[in-house]
Amino acid sequence: MGNIFEFGSIIYTKASIVNSSILSLDNIVKTYDKNVAVDGVSFEVPKGSIFGLLGPNGAGKTSLIRIITTITRADTGTVLLDGEKLNSRHPEQIGYMPEERGLYRKMKVGEHLLYLARLKGLSKEQAKLQIKHWLEKFEIEDWWDKKVEELSKGMQQKIQFIATVVHEPKLLILDEPFSGLDPVNTNLIKDEIHELHNKGVSIIFSTHRMEQVEEVCEHIVLINKGRNVLEGKVQDIKNQFKRNRFQIDYEGTLPPGLELNADIVEQSDHSITIQVDEEGRSNELLQYLLQNGVFVHAFNEILPSLNEIFIRQVKRV
Repeated sequence: MGNIFEFGSIIYTKASIVNSSILSLDNIVKTYDKNVAVDGVSFEVPKGSIFGLLGPNGAGKTSLIRIITTITRADTGTVLLDGEKLNSRHPEQIGYMPEERGLYRKMKVGEHLLYLARLKGLSKEQAKLQIKHWLEKFEIEDWWDKKVEELSKGMQQKIQFIATVVHEPKLLILDEPFSGLDPVNTNLIKDEIHELHNKGVSIIFSTHRMEQVEEVCEHIVLINKGRNVLEGKVQDIKNQFKRNRFQIDYEGTLPPGLELNADIVEQSDHSITIQVDEEGRSNELLQYLLQNGVFVHAFNEILPSLNEIFIRQVKRV
């Protein structure tokens, strides 16, 4: 029975948790004085995924991250990292890049990275090899003896990223990782995130920029007022909130009475956006157009953006 245990209302074997989720949160509660920052949050981060932790300011995201990284403890609830209850050894397996950067401005880059890598359990020799690898990869080997305060915000961001990944964590938590970066360096960090993901690193990505979430995340959880609002695969969520809107690019003249078959949302030369009341009606509409001599170049469903879904769900709560 040592490998079987109860998690919420479901019985899991230890092997099933290890194989499916890198992180599991069950009914997490955190209160500061009389303020409930996290109120019964539960979700799972699939192993090897890029997972979006989303929510407006004050939603409880930072409190959750602090619990996951063992900076603070939950009042109640359970956190499992790779199937094991969270403990004091786990920070060595986690890389955390906070929104508010935590570099010591008076320290030199090399000695600072060495210090942080040693805190994560690397030997001095291992740390030097890893730091050298990342400095060469970013083509900044000559920064070793520069003081942090001599670097621009974007340069400091690169050093913070290296400090986050230098110990090769199995779980990476990135809070607004592109803040302060120009487009070139944003793409550089994006490429590194995707490379780490391809190597099997699990990544939690927290940001207010919904277009970035759509670009990089496979799964998301939306937190508002300390509670789960929405969770799942990005594509499944977009399908869940679709409104049967379609964009039609065409040649010819639209037949009279089109508005009787669909609501016209937007119209321009040779393109129209319509909304039907039922999903199956789109096929009927396409046949109606073709039967009336309209040559259809494209007939595409318009799914809502995550930004639209985010705003709609937050306003509901």
